[in-house]
Amino acid sequence: MNKTLVAYFSASGTTAHVAKELAQAVGADIYEIKPAVPYTKADLNWMDKKSRSSIEMNDKSSRPALADRNADISAYDTILLGFPIWWYVAPTIINSFLESYDFSGKKIVLFATSGGSGLGKTVAGLKPSVAKDTILIEGKMLNGRQTAASLKAWAETVL
Repeated sequence: MNKTLVAYFSASGTTAHVAKELAQAVGADIYEIKPAVPYTKADLNWMDKKSRSSIEMNDKSSRPALADRNADISAYDTILLGFPIWWYVAPTIINSFLESYDFSGKKIVLFATSGGSGLGKTVAGLKPSVAKDTILIEGKMLNGRQTAASLKAWAETVL
């Protein structure tokens, strides 16, 4: 089979842009992970301890509801999973996504965007949300302008 899916969550459009370029560069299908209730600018204000994102990220058991569960995960061997970094880890909606599907025997390669932090302890935070036989790979930060050639070259090292 060896089919690849680029699945991504993007709150501001930055990760969406990279995900679309990555999917095109590697000839993969694409799926957007959407929250049931879209995030507003106020929700994303990390300086406000009462903002939605701050509350979710302070509660490791938080699982924001998904708008749908329409991804046909069974059709893919590899999932390139992208998201913005929030508080040095993946947003908890990524756990919601991972816990909504069966990733047994699949390879998930993470990629992320961030204004300044790296992937931190992202793999450790996501590992409990997938089956034990799921291969979860840290992947790469894909900040700034990416060329199709650089995205394809990176993807070839992890696919």
